[in-house]
Parts: sequence; structure tokens; C-alpha cells
Amino acid sequence: MWVLVLALLAPATAGCSLRTYAVNMVGDALASGDSVYETDEDLELVEAALPFGLKFTESLLGESPNHEGLLQTACRGFVLYSYAYVDYPAEVAMQDDIEVGRVMRARARRLYERALGYCLRGIELSYEGFAHGLASGPEAAVLMIVPGHEERDLPLLYWTAAALGLAISVSPGSADMLARLPEVEAVLQRAIELDETWNDGALHEFQVVFAGAVPGEADYDQIRRHYDRALELSAGRSAGLHVAYAEAVSVPTQNAVEFRDMMEKALAIDPDTTPDNRLVNLLAHRRATWLSGRIDELILTLEPAP
Repeated sequence: MWVLVLALLAPATAGCSLRTYAVNMVGDALASGDSVYETDEDLELVEAALPFGLKFTESLLGESPNHEGLLQTACRGFVLYSYAYVDYPAEVAMQDDIEVGRVMRARARRLYERALGYCLRGIELSYEGFAHGLASGPEAAVLMIVPGHEERDLPLLYWTAAALGLAISVSPGSADMLARLPEVEAVLQRAIELDETWNDGALHEFQVVFAGAVPGEADYDQIRRHYDRALELSAGRSAGLHVAYAEAVSVPTQNAVEFRDMMEKALAIDPDTTPDNRLVNLLAHRRATWLSGRIDELILTLEPAP
């Protein structure tokens, strides 16, 4: 606590060394371990508290702009906030008022893009030129990420893919954003090459999420392989995996039986069994409940798919 007080009260005239040292110590504390937001059980409390945490992180980055942990914290935090509290409400709003939904979706995109900027800055600290290379030649750029630094690099790669992938998903009419799909695919593929088991299969799960979130013809066999591998690596503890599969495969193939099965599996997972992922499982429960209530809209025939 005394470090936090020091960081906030130390005058700029005291010299950058003392102030930056204090800020870096606070940044190290914020960036270490699991986020207190992601372990919380109260979605409304997190919604109210997270914006302050994000702005506080940005204020620390103003003092220490090259703090890798703070950059990752900012990227992860803005993705989480946008996904849970802007993107999802925008999708719900679209059911009643398309214009309101579009305004909210545009805000979600801006927040995802802000997150992306922080993650790319974090990667640039170790791989200068990565951001430019990713935009101009994704497959070559990701080869800059070399084995041996997975603990440092994989979180940044994951949140980079999440930030850009979700930004694309809320921009269905943007040709410029759709043109960036190869960037997401290259980052995810490189991350899987480095360690496909990372974070209990999170990379495979995001492949399923991404497949269901962007337009275009899907490779259902490939999605099923990612689903199966993520299910194995997560030991069946991720509710979001089942929801993502239902949206990526069950809805497009109009398989009502499979859709219901996936929703039941998602809702059957107890968030308290994995406290580190409590929030994301609660968010998956929220989405599963909402989707289940819309089955008549999503599945045109409630007969099993052939």
C-alpha cells in the first residue's frame, strides 16, 4: 500500500527515478497473478469497478509507458470490459433497436482497438517492428516470435488475437477490418506452434470463438478438432467453450439437439470449481441463458439436423 501512496504523491520534481520506480512497483503488483476482476462472482460489481481500474492502469502507463506488465494488463482489461459490458449489450440491443446496437457496437470496436494498441506495444518491446510487419505480412511477422520466451510472449499473443479478432467481429460491414483476418489467424497459429497447451487450451478455445464470430465459410471439421482439444486441455471446466461451439457449428448447421446439449453443458459447469476463471464462466452462463431463450430465432427448424 505504501508503494501506491508513494506513486501517487511523489512530485514530478522529485526526479523520474523515484517516481518511475514507485510506479513500476505498483505495475508489477497489478500485473502479477490473476486479475481480481476475473475471480469475482458479481458481474455488476465488476462492471462498476473495471473502468476505474482501466483508467488507473492507463495513468500508470503515462508515467511508465514501457512497462510490459501494465501494457498486458491494459490490453486484457479493455478486451474483457468491451466483451462483457459493451459488445454483449450491443448484441442484445440489436434485437430491439438496430441503430442503438450499431452505436454500441462501434464503441466496442474502439475499445478493442485500444486494447490491441497496448498489446502490440507490449510485443514491440521485445520484437521491434512487429506491429508494422503484422499489418503488411502476417505470416512472416509472427516468425519474429521465437521459442524460449513463451511465458512472456503467449499472453500478449493471445490478447492481441482476441482484441483484433473481436474488433473484426463487431465490424461486419468494414472491408478494412475483414482484410485483417489473416493477422488474427497468423497470431493464433504461431501461438499454438509455440505451446498449444497454454492456459488449459485457451488458444484452441479462441479458435472456436473466432470461427463463430466472423463471417465466411467455416471448416466445421477443424472447429470440432479445436473444440475437442480445448475440452481435453481444460478438463471440461470452460463453459464458454460449449457456447462458442454452439454458435460456430450448431447454429449454422441448424442442429437443435446439439445446440441444446451445448447450452446444458455450459450451464452445468459450476463457476466456483475454477475460481481463477469464475467471471468468464459466469459470462458464459449469461450468454448461454440468452441464447437458449432465442432458440426459435436461431434454429429455424427444431428437428434434429440430418
